[in-house]
This record gives sequence, C-alpha cells and structure tokens, in this order.
Amino acid sequence: MTKKIAVIGASGYTGAQLSELIFNHHQLHLYGLYVSENSLDKHKQLADLYPCYSQVKLPLQGLSDAAKEDIATQCDAVALATDHKVSLHLAAWFHQQGLTVFDLSGAYRFKDINLYPQWYGFEHEYPELLAQSVYGLTQWHASAISQTKMIAVPGCYPTASLLALKPIADMVDQQACVVINAVSGVSGAGRKASLHTSFCEVSLAAYGVLNHRHQPEIEAYSGLPTIFTPHLGNFKRGIHATVTVKMQPQVTTAQISQAFQVYSDSEIVHVQQQLLPKVDDVVNSERCHIGWCYDSDKSYLVMTSVIDNLMKGAASQTLECITIHYGLTA
Repeated sequence: MTKKIAVIGASGYTGAQLSELIFNHHQLHLYGLYVSENSLDKHKQLADLYPCYSQVKLPLQGLSDAAKEDIATQCDAVALATDHKVSLHLAAWFHQQGLTVFDLSGAYRFKDINLYPQWYGFEHEYPELLAQSVYGLTQWHASAISQTKMIAVPGCYPTASLLALKPIADMVDQQACVVINAVSGVSGAGRKASLHTSFCEVSLAAYGVLNHRHQPEIEAYSGLPTIFTPHLGNFKRGIHATVTVKMQPQVTTAQISQAFQVYSDSEIVHVQQQLLPKVDDVVNSERCHIGWCYDSDKSYLVMTSVIDNLMKGAASQTLECITIHYGLTA
C-alpha cells in the first residue's frame, strides 16, 4: 500500500529536496507541502522557488490548525524540515495522533535530555517521546528504525563523521581525542538570506570552534572523545570531513581493512584505502565515499569522508529511513 507523507518546511533547501525524492518514489505519495502560516512562500508552487523540481506540481500550503488536522487524518507520516524548537512540538503532536515522524532537526537526536538547554537553548518537554526516538543513521540502526514511529534524522556533519568512525571505534585509543576538520558548502546554512553566508562573502573559514552542537552528537554516537571543527567553504553543496584518530598499539592495516568490510555490500557507502575522495564524487547523490590511510608506526589513521549535505546529510537519508521503516524497496 502506498504511504502518504506530508513535508513540513518544504520551502527550504532540504525540504524541497526531500519533497522531490518522495514524489519520485513509486511506493510513496507526497500528500502535501507545508510552510508556516506567515511564510512569504505560502501559496507559491514549489517550482516557482526551485525550477529544477518542476515535476512536483504542488503548492506550498500554510500549516494552519485545519491543515494539521487534515494531515493527521489523511497521512501515514510527516517529515519535519523545520527549526529545532518548531520540530520539538510538531513531532510530539503528530506522534500523538498516531503518525510516524521523521524529524530532520536536532530536537530528538540526543538521548540525554540534559544536553538540550546547553546545545539547543531549550528545555526538552517530551521525555517519553525522546526515549522512543531512534537515531536514523541508516547503515547502523536499520532494525530500530523499522520498529519505532519517532526517527531523528542525523545531522549532516555527524553523518559524514560517524560513517567513517563507527567501523573502527573499538580499535581507537580512548586516551586521545578524535580530531575532525570538516568543510560544508553554503547550502548547509539554509535558504534564509544572511550576509555571512552570501556566496560573494564566503571564504574558507572555521566557525563554531569548540562549541558546535554537532560535536556532542558525534561523541554520543561514536563513544569517542572528539574535537570537531566545522568550516564554511565557497561551494554550494557537499561536506568533506577529515577524521584523524590515534589507534590502539599493534592495530594493523589488515584489521582496519577488515573493519570497513561492514560496508562491503552497501550501495551507498563506498570505502577505499589510499584513494581519498573529493566532494564532486558525491554531489547530488545519496552516496558516502570514504578513503583512509594508516601510519602503523605512529598508530595514526586518517580518513576522509564526503557526502552531499542536502542528500545523505539530510533528504536522501530521510528517504532511507522511510523505506526502512515501511519495508519498501529503494
């Protein structure tokens, strides 16, 4: 049976990309596209904002109370491409109505409720729902995704970093911090106009040094102490993460190679020793490419992981969560 899904926050880069992916999936029905009631984009066609999605001939509707009730009675699920504080309440309301929620914000990613005031600036009001939430890193949590109705889609930087880290995490020297330097294209800052993310103003620069909210997310799901430094680059799409780890003494190249065999059957994650990928290898795709080099004398492993921040870092990973949850074909 075709599953009906509404996308809320459909006018943003991620919401629009996800809307197209759902629209083109043969076992899904894109029920409607929604924006806030006061959005300047309300009543516009998605194609008016994004001509590349011209086949998605649906208007952007305001999320009124009547619209919420209609979604609750007509849909199987909602995808929330909304601000963290907005998702916090919308997720709880739609879940209470019996829908499955795929939340692309950070509102349900941390299992530790005490982290939200520090990293997201609000007290989490729904501890019972948070306890049911599953982190939607699809290559690692597929079984749990299929069994819950509250899926927290991972952040883009954590996706790139964790896909590299998790296979080798039990071989890492826990006395040394993992060091991650990652660069994102400007689409990661969202569609809303801002001078510092204007393409003409962007140069390669670090930001959020030692206080970016994706650092505790990476630590939480890798189990490793981490120093994470994000950078903004002057390109549109993609993330390039360089992950440096100190391995335990006596770890061999063969052991690392064997650990990465966890992805040997994956159509999405591709791993190669020595061949270091570039962002252009994955832009506009759902793939993650990982390359690695190991200095066995010093026990240092350097991995590079590249994804499209709007695809594997958000929209296509959400589609993976949807297909896993409902047992659909890709």
